[in-house]
Amino acid sequence: MHSRTFSLESLKLDCARETERIVGVLREEVLKRFKKRGAVVGLSGGIDSSVVGALCVRAFGKERVLGLLMPEKDSASETLRLSRLISDHLQVRTVHEDISGILDAVGCYQRRDEAIRSVVSEYGPGFKCKIVLPGVCDDERYRIFSLVVESPDGVQTKVRLTPSAYLGIVAATNFKQRTRKMLEYYHADRLNYAVTGTPNRQEYDQGFFVKLGDGAADIKPIAHLYKTQVYQMARSLGIPEEICCRPPTTDTYSMSQSQEEFYFSLPYEKMDLCLYGKCHEIPLVEVAAATGLTEDQVARVYQDIDAKRKATRYLHTPPVLVEKVEEILL
Repeated sequence: MHSRTFSLESLKLDCARETERIVGVLREEVLKRFKKRGAVVGLSGGIDSSVVGALCVRAFGKERVLGLLMPEKDSASETLRLSRLISDHLQVRTVHEDISGILDAVGCYQRRDEAIRSVVSEYGPGFKCKIVLPGVCDDERYRIFSLVVESPDGVQTKVRLTPSAYLGIVAATNFKQRTRKMLEYYHADRLNYAVTGTPNRQEYDQGFFVKLGDGAADIKPIAHLYKTQVYQMARSLGIPEEICCRPPTTDTYSMSQSQEEFYFSLPYEKMDLCLYGKCHEIPLVEVAAATGLTEDQVARVYQDIDAKRKATRYLHTPPVLVEKVEEILL
């Protein structure tokens, strides 16, 4: 039974104990099971990758952690600076891989722009863009992605995306996550390291990742932690305050964009409470009181959680075999 004091305090961690537990799993899996020497971490300057990097340093030592800095031309201006801030703080070796050239070569930007022009014909050089989704609590209408474009003179236009335009834009931008993961595995192979994943529980549960892109990894150390818990861990691990105060972003589109407006449609603190409440069968009235939402709004969030789980189940699915092949367990 849960008391009527359900709040963000319900998600409070014993960070020292949790750090010890995660570090133990990292050592057991990476060093003993995988027989790898260390870990590769893609450092974006965000809270999740910073925490994973710090945990890997605790597990393997700074000399056996490689941080990859992989910006591209649409990355936020502070991305590389914050990536260097955390790598310098952790004192890990880094490799700077600007992936813009690779993305140009495979037509990432060209294919994206062609999809955009199917709904905004004037889109071209000097324009910026992002994809947004209506708030989940606003009403019960069918929520459809829209495209926001900004012209070179700063004029913004918002248009509803057609299914083909939306899929084309997402398919093209997914090159970014898959290119980064390709480079992570290159460096892991040459060093005999494991590749880490950086999703938190919100992202992992709700399918906010690219299959065989940022969804690919040998180990995902924080996939069980709610976003607010990741922030708790960050402060416990001594992550620089500028990173601890940075709001979650997608850093995928050329316009500034939060994860809230792109995917979750709810501030991460409230999303954490709703997801925790649903997973632990906490009464709607308690979740509503904790989040400041109405019970009807919480019920809509729950419906959205279920819908995203269903829609993204494919992302979690391993390759299908016609017939089961017995694993060789060493």
